[in-house]
Amino acid sequence: MATPLSDTPLSPLKTIAVVGLGTMGTGITEVLAKAGREVVGIDISEAAAAQAVATLEAATARAVEKGRLTEQDRADLLARVTTSTDLRAAADADLVIEVAPESYEIKHQIFRELDGIVRPETILATGTNALSVTRLAADSARPERVLGLHFFNPAPAMKLVEVVSSVLTAPGAVSAVTNLALDLGKEPVAVGDRPGFVADGLLFGYLNQAAAMYEAKYASREDIDAAMRLGCGLPMGPLALLDLIGVDTARTVLEAMYAESHDRLHAPAPILKQLSEAGLTGRKSGRGFYSYEAPGSATVVPDALTPLTGAVRAPGREIRSVGVAGSGTMASGIAEVFAKGGYEVVLAARSEEKAQAAKARIGKSLSRSVDKGRMTAEAAAQTLDRITAAGSYDAFADVDLAVEAVAEDLEIKQQLFQALDKVCKPGAVLATTTSSLPVVACARATSRPQDVIGMHFFNPAPAMKLVEVVRTVLTAEDVHSTVHEVCGRIKKHAVDCGDRAGFIVNALLFPYLNNAIKMVQEHYASLDDIDAAMKLGGGYPMGPFELLDVVGLDVSLAIEKVLHREFRDPGLAPAPLLEHLVAAGCLGRKTGRGFREYARR
Repeated sequence: MATPLSDTPLSPLKTIAVVGLGTMGTGITEVLAKAGREVVGIDISEAAAAQAVATLEAATARAVEKGRLTEQDRADLLARVTTSTDLRAAADADLVIEVAPESYEIKHQIFRELDGIVRPETILATGTNALSVTRLAADSARPERVLGLHFFNPAPAMKLVEVVSSVLTAPGAVSAVTNLALDLGKEPVAVGDRPGFVADGLLFGYLNQAAAMYEAKYASREDIDAAMRLGCGLPMGPLALLDLIGVDTARTVLEAMYAESHDRLHAPAPILKQLSEAGLTGRKSGRGFYSYEAPGSATVVPDALTPLTGAVRAPGREIRSVGVAGSGTMASGIAEVFAKGGYEVVLAARSEEKAQAAKARIGKSLSRSVDKGRMTAEAAAQTLDRITAAGSYDAFADVDLAVEAVAEDLEIKQQLFQALDKVCKPGAVLATTTSSLPVVACARATSRPQDVIGMHFFNPAPAMKLVEVVRTVLTAEDVHSTVHEVCGRIKKHAVDCGDRAGFIVNALLFPYLNNAIKMVQEHYASLDDIDAAMKLGGGYPMGPFELLDVVGLDVSLAIEKVLHREFRDPGLAPAPLLEHLVAAGCLGRKTGRGFREYARR
């Protein structure tokens, strides 16, 4: 009788077979060979096997040119790799990593054949990112030795590896591949078996929503992508990323997720099916959401949907002076931005004292810029001189643009717009910085709704390049043009969107954050593992729980509630765990405790 795997000391995983030599399989082969493993690359296609070798040769030649490898190291690495078109070449492997196409039938066939080829103690790993590891394991002769080993593309560069256990997986197998991942210089995250696991489970819901947003013609593909890059610090926008991943691959992953979750956020947007069935699968086909120079190229080329450069807008209104209403961080940041852009700024608050405190905050910010060499002391002094602090909104009588940055409360904003309507001269543009409230509700509080528009700055305003320009159905064309001209002068990137909850960034960001909370709530993965997965696997500058604690759990809950109320989607209902933490006063860094605890200052 065989000894249970958990009681058997596993030999080091020295010889590893990689089944499937596409981009991912070739990348994994390179990673393993660099780490000193003997690698057998297997593919049914001789051309694919030959291409994998050519790719390895080219990659290692570049590494030699850059001084990362010596010629001898390169020769040794290449000597550790052999290829075959016969699965029996895996007979002596300690570990087999399968990275065949995302099809149960193909993967089942490979695993069934491997059962009759490999040694009883050989570990079988699937590289799937969408299919059930448990289902694959259940049909294996040795289900306790089957697990998931999900690398991210490109495998040589991406640090994350998700180690996926089913209820059948023996702890010894998990331990062995986890140690291997560490030896490869990767950061393994242990997760359970559900479609998408952690990183893709969160990522693909977000990508799907972005595709649906574009399909609804809410915003252009360029504006959606720019908004998420500039507003969230992401390396790529969601539609460009879908083209990189493959539109067909994304559709497959989402279908598997939806079959499991029945969450409408995972139901593939119809445009994904349309593009897939038309063969417009992204970069690999030369066209997806964008058009590319050639199949496989990363170079985007203009097409019929590309915005015309220098497109003529309606003439805007002349803006010489700007009023900023509010005394908080956002108001002072926006006032600083306008003053740096050369505008005369009136910074008004409910009292002279509050306004002067806000101006003093700007002075400190400018001093830090001088200390860091970003501007001269003379330029900082001139910028501060352009700002006048006032204790009453009556000071806005002569401004050409009034921007409110007061509390995110509709009643407060409407009262302010009523006041601005009385104070500001005819023709002045009135803007709200709301991140979640209807702009038209602010506009209707005035007698001139055509002059009202949304200008959603991001915090900290001096550093963040994005401004979401939100038109209502009543906003005049010249007001829209004016705001675009102003954004250009203050060196901000303006993206256009309509007046609906969350605009672009928050409508895509907060459902992703909510889904991360649900993962913790369901005990699927830990805070640390989820944060690590999204930073290492998704390229996010912060993990979701780091970001939630920075934004504030109360702010996050308020935005989630607005999104849920507007779109009526059950999947957007705030996670109960978020509501419980807010009710307990655990609001994030500002209270010293949110999802994590922080040292009080």
